[in-house]
Amino acid sequence: MQPQTTANRGVLSIAGYDPSGGAGILADIKTFEQIGSYGCGVITAVTYQNDIECNGLKWLPLKEINNQFDALKERFSFQFVKIGLVQDVDMLKHCIEMFKNYNSGIKIIWDPVMKASAGFDFGNGFSFNDIKLLLKDIYLVTPNINEIRMIFPAPNAEEAAAEVSMYCNLLLKGGHKEGSQAVDILFQKRKSTGFVSEKIKGPGKRGTGCVLSAAITAYLDSGDTLEIACNKAKKYTLNYIKSTEGRLGFHANHINILA
Repeated sequence: MQPQTTANRGVLSIAGYDPSGGAGILADIKTFEQIGSYGCGVITAVTYQNDIECNGLKWLPLKEINNQFDALKERFSFQFVKIGLVQDVDMLKHCIEMFKNYNSGIKIIWDPVMKASAGFDFGNGFSFNDIKLLLKDIYLVTPNINEIRMIFPAPNAEEAAAEVSMYCNLLLKGGHKEGSQAVDILFQKRKSTGFVSEKIKGPGKRGTGCVLSAAITAYLDSGDTLEIACNKAKKYTLNYIKSTEGRLGFHANHINILA
């Protein structure tokens, strides 16, 4: 796909900074660009991690988040924004209000990151009661099986996802589920559509959830419908997983130097 040529149009990620580039805002912007969107970023936290471990993080104050976005909106227009790592419900609410005040029609994709691929718990769990009123302003939420169980108590993950989908679209990521296939399910007011791919054995790629949600955001920005964007993003993420044998991957067809 050829890059967009509209001057100063961008796709925005607001997320944590992972110095290894495997996850967070760097992974998002790599994904945006590879698909053909110009990626901009607002950092919510600085994490101290490499490809195998995360040793902590520092949250940025809301004022610094505002300052970053204020500078960007002077020069860029955004129709789609992806929210990744946020400290708590208050930061999530603040970001949503900030974007809606800027553009009431902006579409927000929220990847509810609660734990790093390296195992570090960010301590920012979200309950359904906390986020229920915010969901009306979110276009799509992309939890994995563990995250949806934390958000909404239900006998199984799919039932929880279906219930949340009455408030906003929800893509339930299936990579953590047992089996030889990775099945993601898009719920739209309980109507479900599945996306299936092979499950790749190995040490586990960093940032696959970030890449998937970022790819969906970029494909939506290119004009695809939600169903098509989810399907394309699934394939993009599978190629990313296959790009190397190690925990870090490539977003283009380069020589493998990280295996």
